[in-house]
Amino acid sequence: MSARIQPGHVVTLAYSVRGSDGHMVDEGRDPLVYLHGGHDAIFPRIEEALAGKVVGDTLTIRLSPEDAFGDYDAGLVTLVDLAELPADAEPGMQIEATPTDGGESVLYTVTEIAEGKAVLDGNHPLAGMDLLFSCEVKAIRPATEDEKKAGHIL
Repeated sequence: MSARIQPGHVVTLAYSVRGSDGHMVDEGRDPLVYLHGGHDAIFPRIEEALAGKVVGDTLTIRLSPEDAFGDYDAGLVTLVDLAELPADAEPGMQIEATPTDGGESVLYTVTEIAEGKAVLDGNHPLAGMDLLFSCEVKAIRPATEDEKKAGHIL
């Protein structure tokens, strides 16, 4: 009898992620390997759907923004003077910075540069998107005691 996915197992998935319009978002070139059981290594909705699955099982699940990267937050978009950024700043570059209102640092993406200003977007690139996560369970094994203590694979 095959092992079923349950807390305390290390799970290996072949996966891909598409936008709700069908465009490929992540073709999953490398397998996704995670410790099952609420360790925040995979979205909870996916982890719930994988519980009890065995090697060879497949799954496609629609993730709403709330299930994945959250809603798009216009408050995380800011305009800054280009002089505040590294000299090699260009669209697509990511910069870690602390918001002007304080709080935790945010990873911003430079989305536009014009007239000495840069637009920085602190949203995850997939925020606000419905996603289709498809996977096949490739392997299941018991986690080592060290992995269980660490709360992630080693």
